[in-house]
Amino acid sequence: MNAVDLEARIPNNVGLKDDKKLLRALEQWQPRFLDWWREMGPSDFREDQIYLRTAVGVGQGGWANFDYVKMPDYRWGIFLAEPEPEKKIHFGDKLGDPVWDAVPGEHRNVLRRIIVTQADTEPASVEQQRLLGHTAPSLYDLRNVFQVNVEEGRHLWAMVYLLHKYFGADGRDEAEELLRRRSGHADNPRILQAFNKPTPDWLSFFCFTSFTDRDGKYQLAALAESGFYPLARSTQFMLTEEAHHLSVGENGVGRVVERTAQLMKEGTDPRTVGAIPLDIIQKYVYEWSSASYDLFGGEDSSNAATYFGAGLKGRYREGDGLYRDPKALEQAYTTQVAEGTALRTLEIPLRRAMNALLLEAYYADCKRIVDRWNRTLKRYDVAAEVKLPSLRFNRQQGIHAGKWYDPEGNPIAQAEFEKRRTTWFPSAEDYATVKSCMKKVYEPGKIANWIAPPAQGINNNPFEWEYVKFH
Repeated sequence: MNAVDLEARIPNNVGLKDDKKLLRALEQWQPRFLDWWREMGPSDFREDQIYLRTAVGVGQGGWANFDYVKMPDYRWGIFLAEPEPEKKIHFGDKLGDPVWDAVPGEHRNVLRRIIVTQADTEPASVEQQRLLGHTAPSLYDLRNVFQVNVEEGRHLWAMVYLLHKYFGADGRDEAEELLRRRSGHADNPRILQAFNKPTPDWLSFFCFTSFTDRDGKYQLAALAESGFYPLARSTQFMLTEEAHHLSVGENGVGRVVERTAQLMKEGTDPRTVGAIPLDIIQKYVYEWSSASYDLFGGEDSSNAATYFGAGLKGRYREGDGLYRDPKALEQAYTTQVAEGTALRTLEIPLRRAMNALLLEAYYADCKRIVDRWNRTLKRYDVAAEVKLPSLRFNRQQGIHAGKWYDPEGNPIAQAEFEKRRTTWFPSAEDYATVKSCMKKVYEPGKIANWIAPPAQGINNNPFEWEYVKFH
């Protein structure tokens, strides 16, 4: 394991100084990345001092060094988790073989596609969130969105390093394309549809970091099991940073729910005081969660079977001994799918159902956070609950695409779905209501009326801390 070189132009623990060709290539890519950041990163905050954490090492606490920094000066680095000696592949047909430190020729194209797809989500989310700073409900929240943004930028660096180091000219071309695509662009959009969705307000942002970023956690966790060890070690370290992004979303929606519950307990209609009613919160949850389900791909997937069999991508926590059959050859995955107005049972060979297994683990995690929000409602004596929709609801990918279900997963006619669309998803009026709440609050210790303050601040500092110092 190389020591962390913090003095380098590109901080790293991958020994860049000893690979002059790779170093030159990355140093040539760096100014183009900074050009992209200036164009598509958070707008109009370049000269402000932001209280950010920066990775200075991969050991315990090394990835959480806090200080004030201007975002364009942030030290985006390349960090791989510590290697395990004599590491073996622990699933699929390569079970027991040593992990690979180079790309196997037969898997070159597949691995490149996996890395590029993951990499493309990182700048996409920065682009989706670039205007949110102008309506931040507090300095605490303003700092949090910027922390998410700079770490998504670092995750892009992690994937670009792999492309440059292991995929030659093809990898360099892919790295350039990552800076050319744009979220929501009509002609050159991001690869995955959820990363082309507008994020026009902070409730959207909190739902994005609750649901869409949570997909990232499970994709990274599956790749952290990969037999291609540089990819596994990159994603292992990314997961330490991703946890903060998920907490921003989970706590963010929770704080919106709490403020709404406070007002409802007082007998106040949230709409009348610039807050967000519970029915609109529910519609946002339906929209963002169901869009995120599609990120896992089809429940019956030959590609997923190939990735698993070849040792490229495992199940969630594959290495923890949770699965009795590490080759996944002896079992089937059972689910239900619409046939007319009824549900029929469908069995899928387990290897072909790897996306479905990952999605189920994700769903259980989402259910946990929704249950937490509902405990908040109960604490304020609000009888209503936030509901997480069925995995069959509003799907555009997989076995449920082209079929119609209500949020509970019951098959319905397409006409019924369209008739009830505005009761399940935000309308133009709902978006306008949320937009009307989005008033910036930049005074330390103050917060907008539509959201409750956090239970604690950042790095043991109070909520009243000056998390952003404006120039």
